[in-house]
Amino acid sequence: MTSNRQDTPLTLAGRTYQSRLLVGTGKYKDLEETRLAIEASGAEIVTVAVRRTNIGQNPGEPNLLDVIPPDRYTILPNTAGCYDAVEAVRTCRLARELLDGHSLVKLEVLADQKTLFPNVIETLKAAETLVKDGFDVMVYTSDDPIIARQLAEIGCIAVMPLAGLIGSGLGICNPYNLRIILEEAKVPVLVDAGVGTASDATIAMELGCDAVLMNTAIAHAKDPVLMGEAMKHAILAGRMAYLAGRMPRKLYASASSPLEGLIN
Repeated sequence: MTSNRQDTPLTLAGRTYQSRLLVGTGKYKDLEETRLAIEASGAEIVTVAVRRTNIGQNPGEPNLLDVIPPDRYTILPNTAGCYDAVEAVRTCRLARELLDGHSLVKLEVLADQKTLFPNVIETLKAAETLVKDGFDVMVYTSDDPIIARQLAEIGCIAVMPLAGLIGSGLGICNPYNLRIILEEAKVPVLVDAGVGTASDATIAMELGCDAVLMNTAIAHAKDPVLMGEAMKHAILAGRMAYLAGRMPRKLYASASSPLEGLIN
């Protein structure tokens, strides 16, 4: 028996997507493994670190867009490796130039190299400049509900709070802050960073997140292609469970079969 309950697709910058899994392109052993893992994941949006990856700025070198073509995927350039607002804004403008006026970007302004935690002060500055400059900004941020609210008010089209530190694989470290962000959200909320395995992705979706972005969890798996496929199913299962609504938690046992009407 199939439920009649229909889901709505993920919508970002006026475009709809069937997959709620966004993936990165770093840390794979080569471009072929990158291609195969991303195909297996079913992702439609692929994020690219402009400062670390060749998407045309280095002629003569292998170009990521040869294996992740923009006519098949939405390319989401990001500002990974930027540590202040000026750097981040410059990087987004370079990406727009390289991608023929592409306005969708992922803003990421880091505080330090040890934690890769977001510098929220510089993030707010960069977000304000980019929104005024006509960019559609998806923004990596802390799990502080107040900062998430401010970023949405500035005009970011999606907020992307971390679940754990980038590349840590620690999973959802603070589900309670995420729940507050989700309750207040006026824009899509995507978990970004911290996912280590399929169950982490499922939990994020069960909480009500609109999507999940990940890179290391797939790229550093023993079998990245198989993990990409696992993540595809994890996202689907988590979303379906969220829509279905879980049973209430109970302190004591409850019989699986009804007790009323038993024959004496």
